[in-house]
Amino acid sequence: MGIRVFATGGLGGVHREARDSWDESADLTTLGSTPITVVCAGVKSILDVAATLERLETLNVGILGFQTTSFPGFYLTDSGHTTESQADSAAEVADVMHARDVLAVRSALIVANPLPREEQLDPDLHDAVLDQGLALASRSAISGKNVTPFLLDHFHRTTHGRSMEVNERIIVRNAALAADIAVAFGQQ
Repeated sequence: MGIRVFATGGLGGVHREARDSWDESADLTTLGSTPITVVCAGVKSILDVAATLERLETLNVGILGFQTTSFPGFYLTDSGHTTESQADSAAEVADVMHARDVLAVRSALIVANPLPREEQLDPDLHDAVLDQGLALASRSAISGKNVTPFLLDHFHRTTHGRSMEVNERIIVRNAALAADIAVAFGQQ
């Protein structure tokens, strides 16, 4: 049956200014055609979260907030967007996975697992670093697939490693939740 549950940090998605560049992560089309459950901390906050959520809906990718209806923004607990559905336990996620199997849904299920507020990157710092990074990328003519690694590096350097510490917490929490979901699904 293959890999059923996967953990990652933040999803790729529709890039800012995509109306001009058509730049979109391959994550999205893969999620639209792969029946896997992905535990993540939402969409990378450096991307166009609203456009990414619209694209995921178009691709029939299911989204569950884990113990929340606030869609996380990777470094941030809340991206300012919501989910229509939430699951409060790994067993509930496993139930949704089972129902999707019965219905032969061929797209992914995203489990959006936000960091607790006290573990997120300071939102004001995040916004200032993002604005600065986007301006610097524009002035430096960095575009397309080079924008994401540039901005992630900019976050790391400008926050003096705090963004990396947040990312490490995200990975550990998402891996633990993915393991719990896999166990619950295996027990069905």
